[in-house]
Amino acid sequence: MQYRTLGRSGLRVSPIALGTMNFGPVTAESDAHVIMDAAFDHGVNLFDTADVYGADANRTIADHSPAKGLTEEIIGRWLGARPGRRDRIVLISKAYGRMGEGPNDMYLSAGHLRRACEASLRRLNTDHLDVFMLHHVDRATGWAELWEVLTDLRREGKIRYAGTSNFAGWQLAQGQEAARARQLFGLVAEESIYNLMERTVELEVLPACRAYGIGLLPYSPLNSGLLGGILAKERTAARSASARAIDHLARRREQIRDFETLCAELGSPAAVVAQAWLCHQEGVTAPIVGARTLSHLEDGVAAARLTLSPSELTALDSIFPGPGPAPEAYAW
Repeated sequence: MQYRTLGRSGLRVSPIALGTMNFGPVTAESDAHVIMDAAFDHGVNLFDTADVYGADANRTIADHSPAKGLTEEIIGRWLGARPGRRDRIVLISKAYGRMGEGPNDMYLSAGHLRRACEASLRRLNTDHLDVFMLHHVDRATGWAELWEVLTDLRREGKIRYAGTSNFAGWQLAQGQEAARARQLFGLVAEESIYNLMERTVELEVLPACRAYGIGLLPYSPLNSGLLGGILAKERTAARSASARAIDHLARRREQIRDFETLCAELGSPAAVVAQAWLCHQEGVTAPIVGARTLSHLEDGVAAARLTLSPSELTALDSIFPGPGPAPEAYAW
């Protein structure tokens, strides 16, 4: 495994991250432990989770649905059963979503972020998070408040670095300039949706990340399975596809067909090629492999090891062209 630094930090991480969102509601705990063991054995040291992971959005409390926080608990039990592994992985968790019934049990106020961080530490069976992320934008909470609480948590040893998810380019710039004014290190990573079919971040988010040394961690690298060879397995894949995926498949079938044809010519599975393409993008640290099964993890590991030539990257760009950087993408 060829390790990379996370953004401009000195922290070395694997070129793919293990996404754990499915652990609990989709992937049983015993299977999740097998996947984490395999990731560790492959040299994947970047593990991504969030406090809200674990709940099944399609079920109610009356259905005895898994609860928010369950995914962190599964990871915590895995760590507890394997002494020595905590210091060998880079652990990310996030806060923003509702975790209680009160008006301050969500979003990014200093009070909620502190409670959320400490609750995550308990569930994860650890004394610190390597990266604590703001899971979404809260326009009611300014950077002065955010940097105050994040700095306190770092000084207390509860977090090592701060990051964001789903932030716009201008918000990243605002956050970094606010950190610079306080002589703080600032943000180290941003998580955002990014794949061959969803390239909006190339307008301003990715350029902002490059300019400020923020490592981009793309989630949904297969775009809800559309880049995972969906046409080759359409009969079975369609049964589990989301409404969004079905709509995109209907509108972009020709592009997806051309993509799968190219992957066949390259001799690599579509899921591997799509994630390898992300690994080749400047400013990307590691795509997040949201593994439901061991085979999903293995595709991600194969992607980290696959080298695409300039001509192959050009061919992929010709099938799924990006918007280009702002402002040239929409102005003269």
